[in-house]
Amino acid sequence: MSQSHQRRLPVWALRANGGVVLLFLYAPIILLVIFSFSASRIPGQWGGFTTEWYTTLFDDSRLQRTISVSVRVALVSTLIATVLGTMAALALERFTFRGRRVFDALLYLPIIIPDVTMAVMMLMFFSQSFNVVDAVFGLGLSKGFGTIVVSHVAFNIAFVSVVVRARIAGMNATLEQAASDLYASRWQAFRYVTLPLIAPGVFGGALLALTLSLDDVVVTQFVAGPGSTTLPVYVFSLIRKGVTPTINSVSVIMLVASLILVAGSVALQRANASRGRQQLQTSGGTS
Repeated sequence: MSQSHQRRLPVWALRANGGVVLLFLYAPIILLVIFSFSASRIPGQWGGFTTEWYTTLFDDSRLQRTISVSVRVALVSTLIATVLGTMAALALERFTFRGRRVFDALLYLPIIIPDVTMAVMMLMFFSQSFNVVDAVFGLGLSKGFGTIVVSHVAFNIAFVSVVVRARIAGMNATLEQAASDLYASRWQAFRYVTLPLIAPGVFGGALLALTLSLDDVVVTQFVAGPGSTTLPVYVFSLIRKGVTPTINSVSVIMLVASLILVAGSVALQRANASRGRQQLQTSGGTS
């Protein structure tokens, strides 16, 4: 059948299909936000408008402590994972070395394996390591902030590497060669040529790592210790005791934080794209 005889869907059908998909995706989020302002103590039942649950939420000292732990863990683990993930991406895309394929395969294991498996592995690793260190040096190590950070770094490196490698793969390698031809050292070529070009990918990977760290429940619950409970684990503990309107308000706060991060990422990517187009126009006009 020729293309001219193919049946085409009307525009209204395509728009209706897109509307149904968007409704399916965002209707639960809209309901969550609406019922977080409900005065009823029964979740899902409207009892009038109120901000009581948010007021109670911010007066909860335990919640404030869990938010502080979550933010500190996310920032530290994101910084470490971004540096290591970017280094791994550069090594895999720009260099050839023995065991490269094995390293490449092992690097992506955290993306493939289930979260529960990852959590059990990290728990066993810390348990055995602490036993050895305690037997040799007599140090009474325990699970806490440090174990959560190491665990988040372990699975975030793979995600950062994927994003940065995609950026490096689309970059023109001759630009780095041109810098070397102009007597730039490897560090100067990386600092003034490579890093600015892969910066959007690095930022995107860092944003992804930050989001995953803030949202993680399974791995964190296995490796957390006393006084190191994060916000997602705290929310999960509230759900186990029974769904309350407080959970709705906590979930909305986490949703708003995620939207702010996504909006910042989109704004930065647009600014970088606009700056790149301006530089191309300027260079074209100069030449």
